[in-house]
Amino acid sequence: MRRGIAATALVASLAMAATACGGSDSGDEADGPVTITWWDTSNATNEAPTYQALVKQFEAANKDIKVKYVNVPFDQAQNKFDTAAGSKGAPDVLRSEVGWTPAFAKKGFFAPLDGTEALKDQDKFQPSLIEQAKYEGKTYGVPFTTDTLALVYNKALFEKAGVEAPKTWDDLKKAAATIKGKTGVDGYWGSTQAYYAQSFLYGEGTDTVDADAKKITVTSPEAKKAYGTWQGLFSGKGLHKADTTADAYAHIQEAFVSGKVASIVQGPWEITNFYKGSAFKDKNNLGIATVPAGSSGKAGAPTGGHNLSVYAGSDEAHQKASMKFVNFMTSAKAQETIALKNSTLPTRDDAYTDKVKADPGIAGYQGVLSSAQPRPALPEYSSLWGPLDDELIKIAGGKESLDKGLGNAETAIAKLVPDFSK
Repeated sequence: MRRGIAATALVASLAMAATACGGSDSGDEADGPVTITWWDTSNATNEAPTYQALVKQFEAANKDIKVKYVNVPFDQAQNKFDTAAGSKGAPDVLRSEVGWTPAFAKKGFFAPLDGTEALKDQDKFQPSLIEQAKYEGKTYGVPFTTDTLALVYNKALFEKAGVEAPKTWDDLKKAAATIKGKTGVDGYWGSTQAYYAQSFLYGEGTDTVDADAKKITVTSPEAKKAYGTWQGLFSGKGLHKADTTADAYAHIQEAFVSGKVASIVQGPWEITNFYKGSAFKDKNNLGIATVPAGSSGKAGAPTGGHNLSVYAGSDEAHQKASMKFVNFMTSAKAQETIALKNSTLPTRDDAYTDKVKADPGIAGYQGVLSSAQPRPALPEYSSLWGPLDDELIKIAGGKESLDKGLGNAETAIAKLVPDFSK
């Protein structure tokens, strides 16, 4: 979804690569500890301190390895790593968004991890997450954090209106109208972003593309029906109109946490921010349900999250140290710590301890993970949301018809996957 960076950013990227890379530029001293570099792409304020503390724990337990921690802004990391790896100066370990993993594996930038120390606990991880870290039969990342979307709702408002969490989008429309009538608050506020609209496609049994058949399906009858349902949730009693401003995400989030809208679709990365809102000072007021189903009866949302991947261009000593570090950071104990501190979802079942599940947000999202759908092992898949982001905001704002917008998206997607048929 990240489409290039300016020349100045490229210069900055190359400078960063020169100062924060693995291999010969790592600053190792003869007979001293091996120094590996980790690019962490987490939120520098809310999440990074937990990871930095774990790095210190790892170093204390492994005197022969030093970790150079670098926090790289998520929206810059994909292009920065692409540039750095292309010039043989990438970090030894990258916190890679799941959609980046097959793309970088295809380019030869990631080392396969099958049979290495990094994956020695492979059977402890959720199988779908391991599958999502594969490309052409080999595994190129260890699942670090996972997420999916859910319908999050204000239990107090739902109870006041006498409605339950909706099972289908039609149920949601009815519930929204009832909530508006009985509480004066809008029942639902939807997003115009393509990632959030993905669930509507799953609800009709389709996707943007059919990766196995190598066919673009964004204008199929099923997809048009899915996006028609999505579009219909921006108007009607209790349904908030589409926000097409640049700050739409923040507006929707603020309305929900302050009790001005009863439900939205959101991911677990906002759990800590939910609790900061006036509506959820009592954490148990946060309701979490599977995203409503479409007319096919299917319900689900895309699987997101991050893997830890090892740079293929590092030498043997640095790769060995990196594998050990990855194994430590994805261990049950480390994942429990991360979940408790950051309210993120572990990727292995043995990390869902009683302490972790005591957080109603984590417990709630764990309950919807079974309906999450892994992304296909298509290197270009994440980039397909870019054209849809451009068109859906126009459709939602009434500036373009559904047919025209999806047609434009199909044309743009065809350029990203030129070997796919329409």
